[in-house]
Parts: sequence; C-alpha cells; structure tokens
Amino acid sequence: MFYPIQLLADWLTYSVFSVTPKTLLAGAVNFFIFDTIKIFILLGVIIFVVSIIRSFLPAEKIRDILSHKHKFVGNILAALFGIITPFCSCSAVPLFLGFVEVGVPLGVTFSFLVSSPMVNEVALVLLFGMFGWKIATIYILSGVIIAIISGLIIGELPVEHLLADFVRQNQAKNNLQLPKMNWPQRLNYAKSYTWNIFKKVWPYILIGIGLGAWIHGYVPADFLVKYAGADKWYAVPLAVLVGIPLYSNAAGVIPLVSALTEKGVAIGTTLAFMMAVTALSLPEFMILKKVIKTKLIIIFTLIVGMGIIFTGYLFNFLIK
Repeated sequence: MFYPIQLLADWLTYSVFSVTPKTLLAGAVNFFIFDTIKIFILLGVIIFVVSIIRSFLPAEKIRDILSHKHKFVGNILAALFGIITPFCSCSAVPLFLGFVEVGVPLGVTFSFLVSSPMVNEVALVLLFGMFGWKIATIYILSGVIIAIISGLIIGELPVEHLLADFVRQNQAKNNLQLPKMNWPQRLNYAKSYTWNIFKKVWPYILIGIGLGAWIHGYVPADFLVKYAGADKWYAVPLAVLVGIPLYSNAAGVIPLVSALTEKGVAIGTTLAFMMAVTALSLPEFMILKKVIKTKLIIIFTLIVGMGIIFTGYLFNFLIK
C-alpha cells in the first residue's frame, strides 16, 4: 500500500537531493521522507474517518462498547481491536486520541495503544514463517497480555489530570450530542476537526520522525550482537533500552530480529527488542507529548517496559 510513497522517497532522496545511495545519510534521509509522508497521510485519513463515524455514532455508543462494566472486558476488547488495526506506534495515536476524547476510559485506550503496533496479523505471519507457530503464538499472546495488564494498571491510577488541556476540552465538547447533519456538513465538520488536530501535532511528528531517522541511519545493527549476547544477564533490559529510540512497524523490524537470532542473540532478547521498537518508540512519545503530559508518558513507558522485560526473560527461560 505504501509502495508509491517509497518510490517518491527514493526519487527525492537520490534524484532531487542527490544523496549517495547505500550510505548512512541515505538511509536516514530516505527513512525521514518516507515516514513523514506516510504518517501525515495516515494521521489525516484516520482522524477524518473517525470524525465522519462520530458524526453518525453518538459518543455514548462508543463508550458503551469499550467501557464495559467488567474492567477486564473493556481492556480485552481494546487489545483485540488492536490486533486487527495494523498501525505503527505513531499511526495508532490518532485513534487513541479519538477514544480518549469520546470518553473511553484511559486504561482501555492504553490497551489499544500497546496492542495495535505490537500485535497484528503481519507480525503473526512473518514470525510464523521465520520461527514457526510456537514462537509466533507465544509472541502474540504475550503482546495481548502486556497490553491488557498495562491498561488495567494505568486505569487504576489517578492520571486523568495528565491529559493535555485541549484533549480535556474536546472531551467536554464530545460529550455533547452532535446535531443531525447532512453529508456536506459532515464533511466540513470532519475537515475542520482534522485540521485543528493536525495543527497541534505536526511539529512533534517531524521532530520525532527526525530523531528516529537519525538513529535508524547511524546506529550500527551489530550493537546488540556485541553487547547483548546470550550469555549476558543484562541482555534483555539492554535490548529494550536500545529498541525504544528506534522506530519501525512489525514488518520492518522482524527481518532484523531474524538476523540477530542467527548471530547468536537469544530469542527472548530479540523479541523484547522487537516489542520495544514497535510499542515504545521515541517518535510515538514525541506525538503523545502533545496529547498527554510527560509524567503519564513515563508511567506508560515504565509499565509496558517492565512487561516486555519480563516477557523477554520468560522466553529465554522457556526456549533454549
């Protein structure tokens, strides 16, 4: 689906900007152009579509679906919904924002935010092809469990005040019943809402993707092989720390996971690295910074990070 964007990124990188191919700079520039265009398109499309849906579907209906009276049910539904939405971590933020603004409990929305980039059908197919059904199944189950538990913990914490001011203002507006609209009015409403959100977050997207592009181009792939070998007790937390600044979706990082495994890095360490890259990316934090306050980002990172580290050690213990 993004192949035309890749062609455009290649043309801009090598023909317009005349960057020498197969260099570190070329990798960073190409990554920045491709992901900037991709994220901007996804951001606009997702927010626009969610706005159109909201013009038909009252906020209370969405809340009723995901705000189940049994705590576990809402988190489970959000985590399962994340499986069928193959977004990267940055692309999942607009839908996360939409859930928060219509009053879905914060813990439930975080279950979606973790599950969507980490666990999807692309990851399942690629892991199955490279490592077999056992690894693929354990990974998917682990990702869903981390998403559910992380959401449950955040849901129990008093963190509603850590939402950005404009999000809380939109919550109050979205709790009001929208008047009945015809199609031209729906489209105008969606365009206006999309543009207002876009104006608030686009600088953070550029900064986040820029940092991710620099790391993508200049951090050597052999770093983990050298410092996170199978005999190192600290390999799993190190892999998570290295993975957080990086940015990719499951399809992009799984080939690297395969290469690391072939070079002797333990499977639990490489999968912890993959989880950190997909669910806890620095560009995602930059975008979230405009939606939630820094303290909540740190809480989110610590909870999910501890879950990933535990899962990595468990994989290494169970699979020799």
